[in-house]
Amino acid sequence: MHDYPPPGALPVATVSDAMDRFGVAAGIRPLWSGAVLSGPAFTVWTRPGDNKGLHAAFETIRRGEVLVVNGGGDETRALIGELVVQKAKALEIGGIVIDGAARDVTELAGLGVPVFARAVTPAGPWKTGPYRTGAPIAVGGVPVMPGDWVLGDDDGVAVVPFGEVDEVVETTRRLIEGEAERRAANQRLVPRV
Repeated sequence: MHDYPPPGALPVATVSDAMDRFGVAAGIRPLWSGAVLSGPAFTVWTRPGDNKGLHAAFETIRRGEVLVVNGGGDETRALIGELVVQKAKALEIGGIVIDGAARDVTELAGLGVPVFARAVTPAGPWKTGPYRTGAPIAVGGVPVMPGDWVLGDDDGVAVVPFGEVDEVVETTRRLIEGEAERRAANQRLVPRV
């Protein structure tokens, strides 16, 4: 098992650069500024607009895991709201990423569980299934396997395949050092007259 960097330790944009700019979930955004997450993926694949699978996930998800949901990109029904995120908070999961919609944004921000989604809508979900937990999925066009490293910040969400985590972390740290050197050089620039 990897020691995943803590939330906010490495910028998503730089992690993406370390993966040759692959691995970024298109269209998935934080529901409030400052939300950060980092941890192993716990995957759910559900019928668009239906959250029965999310409730099933709470029976086995572990502390620190990130609930990653392929909701088919549906924006018409919120798969989570305040009550679902209260469960997530009680279970101390690492956050929630949904290729679909959420609701109760103000309440979710107050709960402090980082939530990233494609859309926001007040319309609630169905609860009939079908769903799959622990299956390979895609979120925002990026493949996600259980245990892959999922991280998010104000720029969005990236997914690092499990077998590449250590290499990507090391490459990201080297890129951060190089960026610091370029920032210092930029500060030494003198305007021309």
